[in-house]
Amino acid sequence: MSVQFIEQNGQKQYAVMPVADYEKLLEKAEMLGDITAYDQALTSEDELVPAEIVNRLLNGENKIKVWREHRGLTQAGLAESCKMAQASIAQMESGKRTGTIAALKKIAETLDVDLDDLV
Repeated sequence: MSVQFIEQNGQKQYAVMPVADYEKLLEKAEMLGDITAYDQALTSEDELVPAEIVNRLLNGENKIKVWREHRGLTQAGLAESCKMAQASIAQMESGKRTGTIAALKKIAETLDVDLDDLV
């Protein structure tokens, strides 16, 4: 890499280099940023959510259903854990019922998500 320095009053003010070298530096800086982000994601205590789940949520699928299936629970299993009727879960998943705050809190706790993830 060849660099030419331009000085003003005896101090280096600018560095001039070939465009190809500059582009390589940009590419390496971007790659370093990607590696750093990846390393931070691996060491984070936050749950990493698979793209399939994120896409389903973004596509407007029922949030309770998506998280329930992601956690490997049936409607009956979720209902039992929440001390609710399976029909109540089914109605919430179909949109026929919204559920009380208390019910949604129980569901969120069972699914290990924030209440905000369900509403």
